[in-house]
Amino acid sequence: MNTVEEWKQKKHPLDVIEDLKRYAEEELDFDEIEDRAGGGEWERLKWAGMYSHGRKQGYFMMRTKVPGGYLTPEQAEVIGEVAEAYAVAPEKYGGEEQNDIWGDAYLDITTRQDIQKHWIRVEDVPEIWSKYDEVGLTTIQGCGDSARNVLGCPAAGLDGHECFDAQPVIDAVSDFFTENREYANLPRKFKMTITGCKHDCGQSQINDVGMTPARKEVDGEEIYGFHCKVGGGLSDGPRMATGMDVFVPPGDAVEFCRAIAQTFKELGDRNNRGVCRMRYLVQQLGTEKFERAVRTRCEVELPTSGVDLTEGYTGDHVGVHDQKQDGLNYVGFNVIAGRMGGDEFAEAARAAREYGTDEASVRLATDQNFLVTHIPDENVSELLNEPFARKYSPDPGPFSRGAVGCTGSEFCNYGIIETKNRVYRWAKALDRKIDTPEDLDVVRMHMSGCSASCAQPQIADIGFRGETVQVDDPGTTTNEEGDNIVEGMDFGLGGALGTDNEFLDWVENAVPASAVIPAIEQLFDAYVAEREEGERFYEWSRRVDNDRLRAVMQRADANVSGGIAHDGEGGVADD
Repeated sequence: MNTVEEWKQKKHPLDVIEDLKRYAEEELDFDEIEDRAGGGEWERLKWAGMYSHGRKQGYFMMRTKVPGGYLTPEQAEVIGEVAEAYAVAPEKYGGEEQNDIWGDAYLDITTRQDIQKHWIRVEDVPEIWSKYDEVGLTTIQGCGDSARNVLGCPAAGLDGHECFDAQPVIDAVSDFFTENREYANLPRKFKMTITGCKHDCGQSQINDVGMTPARKEVDGEEIYGFHCKVGGGLSDGPRMATGMDVFVPPGDAVEFCRAIAQTFKELGDRNNRGVCRMRYLVQQLGTEKFERAVRTRCEVELPTSGVDLTEGYTGDHVGVHDQKQDGLNYVGFNVIAGRMGGDEFAEAARAAREYGTDEASVRLATDQNFLVTHIPDENVSELLNEPFARKYSPDPGPFSRGAVGCTGSEFCNYGIIETKNRVYRWAKALDRKIDTPEDLDVVRMHMSGCSASCAQPQIADIGFRGETVQVDDPGTTTNEEGDNIVEGMDFGLGGALGTDNEFLDWVENAVPASAVIPAIEQLFDAYVAEREEGERFYEWSRRVDNDRLRAVMQRADANVSGGIAHDGEGGVADD
């Protein structure tokens, strides 16, 4: 067993929840917690939904699970108020000025429909949990080697292109795994997505378990249910999920997911943390053998597959959209890199209550944006005139609309470069600088601060993974050793999910950050000049060979190819 497995054997990870309450009551500092419980406690605290801010000792990131991204206005308001009250930086780390774009008391919407808050103190956790309990929220198993937040379409129950509303199934699966001791100690994190939407908004192709809509005749009756893909994922060993020959009726979804978790629990690698993810198990066994292993552990009979109803991929719900309910709309707001003030999120929740019907909700999307739903036609204009709505416009520029960023070095122990501020500034600058074709509404630009892919760069039009870069440039500031070391990134092009799914190619490595925008400008000059009718940027970048793409980038008046990867430290982050 690896060291983490030894820690989990020593104490069940869910036991840390009651221990954390005692640490808070006794006002223990980090050293006192470690003296009492050992170094493994920082790993076990992930099961409480908390990560230590290693660079800022004494504070945590707290992750709130939001199954399917669905929040009532009351839940969303509490999340915003908690961020405003508790996600507050101390003066020694800059206080209200610690971030020059967002200031303080902000929250992050993640690519897994979670909410993350920073600067959380141990002594505040019980009070936060109490506020969460009142509205049915939890942070339990937001992190750790167990079932993570279950993804779904953020427009579940709203869009005409869905076959059925899968949110009740998402809730049932999430409820089964949350605080379930039998399945809270898996070899690694276990990621599921469940949708009844034809457009696969839940990204089934890059999850451990991806359930998508299907139809089959069972006992002489046509019923809707799910097909399932398994073994998808990103990070250092990206793999597109492969399909099992099963049809899962909605009533059997919990048992089916339990059987997959049981298979992973029994057969998954608990030795090498680098290859413990379920995708490596599926790769090792092959999908057919993996399916047989699941069937032998499943307590319901699983029919073979039926008619697949997925038609493509839509990961974007920005804009004003008609709901299938007459006279109602949902509005998708654009949050660049997913970060916004806690007070602004609370304002969005109050606006949902004020302008929406009794069924109004706030939904989180996998592109780090959010929706406000059930808005009558006559109230849309008033909603769009709210201060938060003008700031997080449902009609953004294409780069802002597609900008995704992970936590980065600002807080993440594994982050090599800063991401959130950079993504925000770059998206705004590119929308000003580049005149994109009128029919190109979004350019998906994703930046991860290391190789762990929390920002999903491999499926983006333009993807970045951070590293430190050594450059031969007299104008570059040197470090203490006199080396020209700067923040930079690997630069990839051409990723997408859907019927033409493909991971991007890492076209250029070790690009200094200062050279990236000039390189993108050159690429778009060539794209606009050469594109075929209706051709998306990722399609063009696949059609053009990588040598020529590099040559186009090198036209920039910048040191695009003058960097060499430096010995920055990366790791496996955990969203």
